[in-house]
Amino acid sequence: MPRLIALCVLALGLFLARPAAAVDIQRVISPGGIEAWLVEQHTIPLIAMDFAFRGGAKLDPAGKVGLARLAAATIDEGAGDLDSQAFQKRLEELAIRLNFRTDLDAFHGTLQTLTENADEAFTLTKLALTAPRFDKEPITRIKAQLLTSLQQADEDPNAIASKAWFAAAFPNHPYGRPVDGEASDIESISADDLRRFSARQFTRDRLLIGVVGDIDAARLGQLLDATFGGLPNRSPNSSIEPVVAAVTPTINKTIVIKRDIPQTVMMFGLPGLLRDDPDFIPAFVMNNILGNGGLNSRLMVEIREKRGLAYSVYSHLAPLDHAGLFFGGAATQNDRANETVALLQQELARMRDQGVTPEELDDAITYLTGSFPLRFDSNGKIADQLLGLQLEDMGIDYLDRRNDLVRAVTREDVNRVARRILNPENLLLVSVGQPNGVSPVK
Repeated sequence: MPRLIALCVLALGLFLARPAAAVDIQRVISPGGIEAWLVEQHTIPLIAMDFAFRGGAKLDPAGKVGLARLAAATIDEGAGDLDSQAFQKRLEELAIRLNFRTDLDAFHGTLQTLTENADEAFTLTKLALTAPRFDKEPITRIKAQLLTSLQQADEDPNAIASKAWFAAAFPNHPYGRPVDGEASDIESISADDLRRFSARQFTRDRLLIGVVGDIDAARLGQLLDATFGGLPNRSPNSSIEPVVAAVTPTINKTIVIKRDIPQTVMMFGLPGLLRDDPDFIPAFVMNNILGNGGLNSRLMVEIREKRGLAYSVYSHLAPLDHAGLFFGGAATQNDRANETVALLQQELARMRDQGVTPEELDDAITYLTGSFPLRFDSNGKIADQLLGLQLEDMGIDYLDRRNDLVRAVTREDVNRVARRILNPENLLLVSVGQPNGVSPVK
């Protein structure tokens, strides 16, 4: 493992000056028909692979919320003839990093290995996906860890606010359920539940792959077939249920959750845009100016710098598969909560009604285009970007087009999308604490 870490650090240094446009992406189709996007980098003997299966936590059945999360935590706790201890020991001996996680829309895996250990690294990945053991001991142990995390989250105001916000935005909807699960549901999940989830989730029609490192297309094709070729082409029920966002432009709701803490933690949001919306890039530039541009963003300047109402305030665009979101958060003193909310709404309205200045637009475009190469300063980051482009259906040439798309954004574009998205009178707001002057609105 120390050698793998040292090589990762060296690879990071080699990539730091590499522009995104210099990333040469190959579309690789294995002899068995499995597709991956590949960036060859033979300077360092490392291979990084990011892969995902569309689906994720939104496939959790009712009464089993947290099933995908538990699967991600237990799938590498023994596979094939190797029990949990033996599987983890083999990864450690060969300095292989293999991790799994889930989000609302996909189940993710990451693999990093030395080139010399690639055969066994890909074999262990195959075993985890095709022959997970789901033995009693690791399930019991991981369940206990997840339940402890849920107990801690129940005391974390940020986690409380996020959970309540998504539940209010998406009632009776997969996006309204916590990815980490509910305690009673996790306790009821069995090994058979995990096996059924795996059979449904790990199919080739859901699979997307990005690979970076010391490997060529021919060798990668062989490993793709060896690793993923045994997966079913489709699951018995291969369709992903359509979902309709319950968060609407007229939601206008304020939720107050009382907690005896000195600060009020807030989460706020509105409907946003899907990733393929023609207005997404203008919205991306707009949000950099409004709340995602660090200390220079309007929300930070007006709420933190000028008035000292919050240490941090931010906003994000979140394009999920089936719903686009604009949301953000802040934390402030309880007795200044109402002032913070009023100023937040004021800034959203000012962006909507007055738009941006030429200087703000120029600064945002300069920052967003100049910082873009930092997303490609390591094998792991590039693999992650390759996968993200596929998950969002951006096209293999997107990296060559992206900065030009940002540079093409005009003030009229930004102002139009601000009028489209920013309707502060309809804000969905969750406050956790003892917020002075903030009352529930239903």
